Order: sequence, then structure tokens, then C-alpha cells
Amino acid sequence: MTMTPQEVQQHFMAYLEATECTVIEKSPEHVTVKLSPQADKMLTNRPYYWGFVERTGAPAETLSFSFVFDPPKYDERLLKQTELSPTKPQAGAQDPLLSRYYGSAPILPVIGPGRIQREDILYGSRRLAQIWDASREEGNYMFMFEQPADPQRPKARSAPYEQWLGICFKAEFSCDLKREELHFLGISLSRKTIVENFPAHLDGRNLTPRLPENVHVRPAAVTLSQAASMLEDHLINKLSKLDYSWAEQAKVRLAEELAIVDSYYQDLLNEPDEEKKSAIQQQYQSRRSEMEWQYSPKVSLSAITCGMYHLCSSSNGVS
Repeated sequence: MTMTPQEVQQHFMAYLEATECTVIEKSPEHVTVKLSPQADKMLTNRPYYWGFVERTGAPAETLSFSFVFDPPKYDERLLKQTELSPTKPQAGAQDPLLSRYYGSAPILPVIGPGRIQREDILYGSRRLAQIWDASREEGNYMFMFEQPADPQRPKARSAPYEQWLGICFKAEFSCDLKREELHFLGISLSRKTIVENFPAHLDGRNLTPRLPENVHVRPAAVTLSQAASMLEDHLINKLSKLDYSWAEQAKVRLAEELAIVDSYYQDLLNEPDEEKKSAIQQQYQSRRSEMEWQYSPKVSLSAITCGMYHLCSSSNGVS
């Protein structure tokens, strides 16, 4: 299982919003942003530039990017726009017509002020991994607030907000083969309600790190630690119901590999020289250990990102 382009975009946008990047343009397939100083420092690998800015107090010029989450659809849309209104491709952009027939060519970095570099963001891409690493390095934690849908609501009325803990787990199933799944779950701290597809629950909400005016937060019935344990237990219970025939098959392959190793070393272990026999014995045990580590079925669970989401109770949509 991998992440859909929409799920990748939700994860990526959560980081961009948490670091207060400025959105220049957005579509279902892409987003063009001017990075905030915080995001620029974490993502662009410009330590000398930022060292200069901090030493001299010079105005900082952050970089801009077009992050594309669904390249085929994005290129198709660009192609249609080009056919309707032919223009010269912008610097750093793929020519959609050439991309259709010859595939996407690597884009050289374009990093001058005012330039916009395109990057395709897919599950497994370097930039997505960098976003997750940056989230872990900066605390692996987001603190977001839903902005009121009605900015003209009466100021005398305090809007009730509900606290949600959202955690994105990575489940890894490994033997001599490997598979990963991402599960983004959320739990209400006041009602203990668990939502499995938490990004869908957040979809359409205007989330920012800024606290809205005149709101109050409903009291929590569980602590963060208890909520995290409830999410983990819920996911472990769900994973326990999956088909684990792959694990049994891996055990069969392990037994076959160990039989081959045993057969190979059987005569060698009869070496009369004790010193040579000891060395062969160590090599034999080492080889068996390697096979057992490689082929033994394993399941691991880890948290990639998490955050506190304060959502307007009147629009949370979960009973």
C-alpha cells in the first residue's frame, strides 16, 4: 500500500501550513509556495546563505517552489492550456508536450530570487522524506486551529473547540520482502471518538497555527499519553486481522535457506584442525543468523508525524 497523490498533498500541505509558507497558487494537482524562513532553512540546504543573513541582518530572500503531487494530471492540464494559448514555457518548467512523448526530464535547479522551481512530490520521493525528517527534527508535532467559517459571527459568543490528536503511523511488514502502509488516525480528547481516515476529516477546513479570537476549548477526558495509546491499540487490533500468509511463506523460505546453509557446512564442520574448525563454526553461525534476520517475518509500527488539531465543535461531523 502506498499513499495516493491526495494523501501526499495533505501531509505536505500540513507541514507548509504549520511553517507558515505563503501559498501563491494552488490546484488539486499542485501548490506553488514561497517558503517561510523556517521552511527554507530546513528544506533548501543553504547554511552559508542563512549564516550570512543572521550575521549581517540582511533581508532574507526565501525560495519559491511548485510542488506537483499528481504529475500526469498536472502536465495534462498544462498541455491543454498550452494548446489553447501557446506561450513559451517558464524557466524551470517541464514542456508538457515533450513530457507526453519522451517522459519527464530532470530539471536543473533554479534558485535565483523570484524563480520558481518545480518538484514532483510522490510517495517515496526524497522531498517527502525530507518533510517527515524536518517534522521529526522540529519536534514531530503540529499545533493547528480551525479558523471560523463565518468571520462575522457575534463576538459575544465564544465558539466551542474540540481537541483532536492526530498521528500518522507507518506499519512495516518485512522478511526477505518489504511492504509499508501509512495510517493517519485521529482521536477526540473529549469524546474518545477515533477516526481512521483523519485527513478526510480535516479536508475542507481552514487550518492555521494561529489561535482564533473568542474561542474556548472543551475539556479533555483523556491525557495525550492515553489518547496516543488508544490510537496505537486501535491500529494494532486492526493490523492483527490482516492476512499473514506472507509470514508463513517467509518461514518456509527461511527453512529452505537454512537447509542449504546446513548442507554446505556439514562436511566443513568435520575439519580435524581445531583452530580452522572454530573459524568455520563462527562463519556457519554468522551465516545462519544472517538468513534468520533476512527471512524471519517482522512487523514494526512507528509514528511519523503527529499533531494537536483544535476543530470547531459545530462542524466536526463526527458523533
